[in-house]
Amino acid sequence: MPAFEDESHIAQIRDASRRLVRELGFLRPTLAETDLPPSAVHALVEIGARGSMTAAELCNVLILEKSTVSRMIGKLIKAGELIEGTSSQDARVKPLSLSLKGQATLQRVDDFARSQVIEALKRMGAETGRDLPRSLDSYARALEVSRSEQKTRDEENGNE
Repeated sequence: MPAFEDESHIAQIRDASRRLVRELGFLRPTLAETDLPPSAVHALVEIGARGSMTAAELCNVLILEKSTVSRMIGKLIKAGELIEGTSSQDARVKPLSLSLKGQATLQRVDDFARSQVIEALKRMGAETGRDLPRSLDSYARALEVSRSEQKTRDEENGNE
């Protein structure tokens, strides 16, 4: 029987996914020992990974609405975590980058997350831990493809 037809297999994955969300702290009002909500922490991580990005790019990466991202960016700028730049090609485009404070926050987030992963891997068997990155990546990519395909179907049917 294929895994997608095995109800107990599906239930185990759903249970593990819910526990991951809880254990990683995404249900708390703040994340990774910062005073920032999970979406703001993710924004810092994504901007830090790319060096800079626009609000529109951030909306796509975080899968959040423009108004939500706009409010979050405003708060992060006001808190001194982000810097809003200017584009020489288009004055409407305002690249976002981490301030020195944002870089320090990102370093704390990275240290916290790295520690979480290391502690979890220590408690797993070597074989399971070795296969985990590939399995998690495959699962995340499959979820992403499913979401993208559903979005395309919704757009084709006028259900944006």
